[in-house]
Amino acid sequence: MNPLLNQLQPYPFARLREAMQGIDAPAGVKPVPLHIGEPKHATPKVITDALTASLNELSSYPLSAGLLELRQACADWAARRYDGLTLNPDTEILPVLGSREALFAFAQVVLDPSAAEKNIIISPNPFYQIYEGAAYLGGGDIYFANCRAPDFMPAWQEVPEQIWQRTKLVFVCSPNNPCGSVMQRDDWAALFALQDRYGFVVASDECYSEIYFDGAKPIGCLQAAAQLGRSNKGLVMFTSLSKRSNVPGLRSGFVAGDAALLKAFSLYRTYHGSAMSVPVQRASIAAWQDEAHVAENRRLYQEKFSKVVPILRQAFDVQMPDASFYLWLKVPGGDDLAFAQKLWREAAIQVLPGRFLGRDTPEGNAGEGYVRIALVAGVAECVAAAETMVALFR
Repeated sequence: MNPLLNQLQPYPFARLREAMQGIDAPAGVKPVPLHIGEPKHATPKVITDALTASLNELSSYPLSAGLLELRQACADWAARRYDGLTLNPDTEILPVLGSREALFAFAQVVLDPSAAEKNIIISPNPFYQIYEGAAYLGGGDIYFANCRAPDFMPAWQEVPEQIWQRTKLVFVCSPNNPCGSVMQRDDWAALFALQDRYGFVVASDECYSEIYFDGAKPIGCLQAAAQLGRSNKGLVMFTSLSKRSNVPGLRSGFVAGDAALLKAFSLYRTYHGSAMSVPVQRASIAAWQDEAHVAENRRLYQEKFSKVVPILRQAFDVQMPDASFYLWLKVPGGDDLAFAQKLWREAAIQVLPGRFLGRDTPEGNAGEGYVRIALVAGVAECVAAAETMVALFR
């Protein structure tokens, strides 16, 4: 067996299941799953129609690079979304099977296993767990930049010089999972300055970019670079239809940015066997070309947040996220695990303890003392859950 597997920790949901063993929810109460960030809104008809209309194309082997029509649809969407951002569909866009597999695989392309010292990947903390697995299984190591109140931005300034000198890749998640914070242009400029000094690659995870509020569109990595007069050298953006279009089961997204990096990534993926089926590509084209369903998706999330946050503020220290569908709630007393266990035991409400999304650092575990609440259930269900939480902890 690959000994690198021994470095992996159980996934947060496995840890949650273990922590809940022996704790029974109230009999007859329907569980409210707010712990997993799985969209529950209906899949738009424009997508399902395109998928079913192209099922006859399952008889064809798909190309790793995807259909030109799909790459062009992605480039057109990026131009509309990011203020005229220009991307070459032949060299600067690559369709992928959702951002998760691409984020993991990309690290294998960037890390150098022949280096005298292990390459380092820097990740926000708390973080999307794929970043850690990508680092370890790529033969590298990982260093965590804590995200703490009040802004929940990664503390790049606390990373030691000797760590930066060995850093090959920096993962950025904006909008952030789980904190909901968004990198602003000045934040990007600060990271780009570090990139110029140390020469690392930036992998920007932007899968929550379309769930924002009051028209405040999060700025993207490539958009920020263009606004600052930079090229996309050393920059790769990852995005997905899962959250934007309520199709997590479609497994469709795309990667964009540095043509040289994408050329290498395309070679890797050719051997990796991760080409997207043609019907999924047709459905993806329809999704990227339609914004009406995305606007309705945002409206539903906005309604949930506008109703749930005022209720929770009666008993908790909780703020609206800049974007995403997560609430990063500070728990009374600071014991996030005990908080989650009490909610399950007394109300059948499932939330995710923040400690499971973070790692211990000399400054502590930045996720401890918080729980992540995914407002993915229906409006009424989310409101009822919030009212129950207030009644239990007021």
